[in-house]
Amino acid sequence: MIPPMDSHSPDAERLLTPSEVAKMFRVVPKTVTRWAQAGKISSIRTLGGHRRFREDEVRRLLKEGFGSPEEFGPVDESKAS
Repeated sequence: MIPPMDSHSPDAERLLTPSEVAKMFRVVPKTVTRWAQAGKISSIRTLGGHRRFREDEVRRLLKEGFGSPEEFGPVDESKAS
């Protein structure tokens, strides 16, 4: 039997909620969920079905410039409302 993971142990992997990730990227939580659905950022599901994101991956993506406006190309002003 595998012992339960102690979330307070130094070896425990820190998981972030979509809201926490959204604050780091300065986007809304729904955008983070869309990135996960599109496979742009990996997520895991809790037993209750909620998404969680690995902090180390999120920080790596931030360093690499993921989510920057340049990544998504120019804005089409004709579609702006």
